[in-house]
Amino acid sequence: MKSGWRYRFASVGGAVLWTVIAVAISYHPLVQTIVGLLPVVGDLPIESASGAELGLEIATTAAVVLLAFAPLYRPQPRRFLDTWMLALQRTGVAVLALAAIGYFDYTYRLPRATLIVVTATLGVGLPAYFVAIRRRPTSGGRAVVVGDSPEQVADVLDDVEGDVLGYVAPAVSSPAQMVDSRARSDDQLLVGYTDGGQIRGLEQVPCLGGLPKLETVLVENDVDTAVLAFDHSDRSACFGAMNVCYEHGVAAKIHRDHADSVLSRDIGSGNDWLVDIDLDPWDIQDRVFKRAFDAAFAVLGLLALLPVMAAIAAAIKLEDGGPVFYRQKRTATLGETFTVSKFRTMVPDAESESGATISVADDGGVDPRVTSLGRVLRPTHLDEIPQLWAVLRGDMSVVGPRPERPELDADIEADLSEWRSRWFVKPGLTGLAQINGVTGYNPHRKLKYDIEYIRNQSITFDLKIVVRQLFQVVVDARTCASADGLEADR
Repeated sequence: MKSGWRYRFASVGGAVLWTVIAVAISYHPLVQTIVGLLPVVGDLPIESASGAELGLEIATTAAVVLLAFAPLYRPQPRRFLDTWMLALQRTGVAVLALAAIGYFDYTYRLPRATLIVVTATLGVGLPAYFVAIRRRPTSGGRAVVVGDSPEQVADVLDDVEGDVLGYVAPAVSSPAQMVDSRARSDDQLLVGYTDGGQIRGLEQVPCLGGLPKLETVLVENDVDTAVLAFDHSDRSACFGAMNVCYEHGVAAKIHRDHADSVLSRDIGSGNDWLVDIDLDPWDIQDRVFKRAFDAAFAVLGLLALLPVMAAIAAAIKLEDGGPVFYRQKRTATLGETFTVSKFRTMVPDAESESGATISVADDGGVDPRVTSLGRVLRPTHLDEIPQLWAVLRGDMSVVGPRPERPELDADIEADLSEWRSRWFVKPGLTGLAQINGVTGYNPHRKLKYDIEYIRNQSITFDLKIVVRQLFQVVVDARTCASADGLEADR
């Protein structure tokens, strides 16, 4: 089992080596003779390359294969079948990319007969190679405890099984920091000072460094399991530690007492105090693709809808002379906030007049604060167009959990502690909850859909949600137009 950068070098080097072998085999005279005897494939012209031309073909093929196999370069523990299937999948991606290069008649493309042989060689060799070097899932093993303070580490240490190598946490720099309001009456945690004293429970457990050294600690000590002991497990420090563990193939666990605000499995079952974190950060290439999709969607949407936006802005001004946009703080990733803009659909200062935002009047009719134009913008979702700018800035994504106001998040969290688990991904214009007609008025169902999205997110899943949302916008617009028509007939 290889760990850390050794695994990365082995995986990248193996991918390049197998690509060179595959291209070399495809140009071997004996192989070309056999290919020429095969039905259908034998009818393809047999071409050879040598010298600089062969080198450029190998370089092109290796570059494509290296990019396609990026998800396999992390030393993440994987089972035999999972590794084999993922390697086959990435081989398919590489072959499609090479075929696309050939379609555009690139000078140093692989000939079709050669590509077929390369595909067969890579399809056998690369899955077998990655299975051989993969990190196997482990249970227990070498563990470290990672926290935002030694006190938090000591709090969970008794529940950690296996060989605990040490802990990673910020150092306590002064006696005043040691004796604080969190000192427990049972004298379990804080005793002594940094100049010779110790935190009870950590006497025999060495400090391996602060949080900035976590990556080095995991690699140098060949760690199998990291137990996260953060006071606030929904904040960036904890999430960053999860990401480092994921990047280096280290199993991340969390104590049951802190598992309500992260995605965890089997919190309510079994006797173990530590539960697995069920959150897989995206690969770098997936994050790049998602950001590229978000930016492209926002730019095209803003350009295509620019005349509509100008018309709406003019209509709002003509109706009552008030501001065109309504701006509001919303919760972003990891509890941060950002400002979201929408076309104003209510009378100016509507919230200050009533102290709350409501959608219907007390008698069940239309909220009297909604303007005449707002009654058209809301059901057609046209008031949401300015949020494309937030997507372009990177505050939001096209698809993700719909952001709520911070005060509403606080109210919901008071009754639903798991609500914070929505904050581990960027909020979106639309999401799985929205296309299923669920809003913040039903937080339990909304949380269920949001977590389902977080656990299953992918570029393909995002595209499906976007298509369904666009279809729903068209349906809503037609419904609104039909309702207006009926009202006019009356």
